[in-house]
Amino acid sequence: MNGISPQLQNQITQFQQVQQQLQAVSSQKAQMDSQKRELERTLEELNKSTGAVYKSAGSLMIKVDDVEALKMDIQESIELMDVRIGSLSRQESGLKERFQTLQESINEAMGRGQQ
Repeated sequence: MNGISPQLQNQITQFQQVQQQLQAVSSQKAQMDSQKRELERTLEELNKSTGAVYKSAGSLMIKVDDVEALKMDIQESIELMDVRIGSLSRQESGLKERFQTLQESINEAMGRGQQ
């Protein structure tokens, strides 16, 4: 980065950091969305089920005696996922704004430097 001002070097470093943070948050959000969809499908299947229900506990399958309690637990997990996804969405929006601002600032500074 020879010939680039220290201020511009700092902005480029910040830009790269924000880009990495944005990728990490987007990845976490996608993972949470996937987990939420899986829980929703599980709840749908559980609502259709008329026979015995089993749940996984480590490497064991355990018969569930209180299916309604299990449904409530799954619903609570879905609601918790919604809160987490909302938080990640807000974080993602803030990072996107910061990313855009830095990108515009760097582009402007690079344009001035080439003139």
